[in-house]
Amino acid sequence: MSASTDTRGAIRGSRERLPDFFILGHPKCGTTALYEMLRQHPRIYMPELKEPWFFASDLRPRFQPARAGATPGTLSDYLSLFAGARPEQRAGEASSFYLSSQTAAEGIARMCPDARLIAILREPASFLRSLHLQLLRDHIESERDLGRALALEPARTGGREIPRRSHLPQLLLYSRHVRYVEQLRRYGELFARERLLVLIYDDFLDDNEGTLGAVLRFLELEGHVAVRPTTANATVRRMRSQRLDELLGAVSVGRGPISLTAKRAIKTLTPAAARSAALKGTRRHLVYGRPDPPDERLMLELRGRFRDEVVALSEYLERDLVALWGYDSLD
Repeated sequence: MSASTDTRGAIRGSRERLPDFFILGHPKCGTTALYEMLRQHPRIYMPELKEPWFFASDLRPRFQPARAGATPGTLSDYLSLFAGARPEQRAGEASSFYLSSQTAAEGIARMCPDARLIAILREPASFLRSLHLQLLRDHIESERDLGRALALEPARTGGREIPRRSHLPQLLLYSRHVRYVEQLRRYGELFARERLLVLIYDDFLDDNEGTLGAVLRFLELEGHVAVRPTTANATVRRMRSQRLDELLGAVSVGRGPISLTAKRAIKTLTPAAARSAALKGTRRHLVYGRPDPPDERLMLELRGRFRDEVVALSEYLERDLVALWGYDSLD
């Protein structure tokens, strides 16, 4: 018997609670909205930490960012996230990069072979544009132009051209995020097809409540329960200045001698709530701005680049995403 089998058996023989379902991702596709809706349900338990990332061992950060919350590092830490789940509740978590992770599927299957899985997919070009904006905001990316960031992918695959402050450079390999069929097959090889629910972002946008109903039926939670719909809004504000954001972040956490002095002075003169509101307001107005309109030529180029992937996904899901996402007009 393998060590992993021993671990699973020990967990199942103990009082530790395992997740019953996983929202696998992708990011910028409504995963946060779905998480927020599901955690309102009285028969669902989801931890306060939305993205534990526990099974994505290939996406471990190379250092811990100052403003980031700590993710569970041990199995005990991970299982403690679900300790508050009642016996009648479905326990779940939502780590938006489990779908693109190379290791998460196998890890989940070993520990939670009966789990139900939810994936949310978005048209590749618009998804990558939103993802790029998010990675800029999170200081993972530094190249502000999406086209140039995509062109850096070969160098970054070889470990070159990595931004110095990037704590998760694995996420900079953009084309790997939209290998949808490969990602779904990775889970399909380990789980029965009926245990995987694939949602399309457009459906979530068009019918928030209907999508929620489909998820609840998938989780075998029938019956009417008042859950407040949450808009699946994947818009990300444009990063104007990473340097200013870093300075404000340093002040907020008191990192470095100058920021420590500044923080002590602010703390002496200003109530905690006002300090937090001021820093958030400064960051919102000075650091971030409305995103630039998409570069339509680049968007068209990306649709051409990923057309075969969309065709393959349409066949895999037996749904015409070529027409839904406008790829039929590329001919």
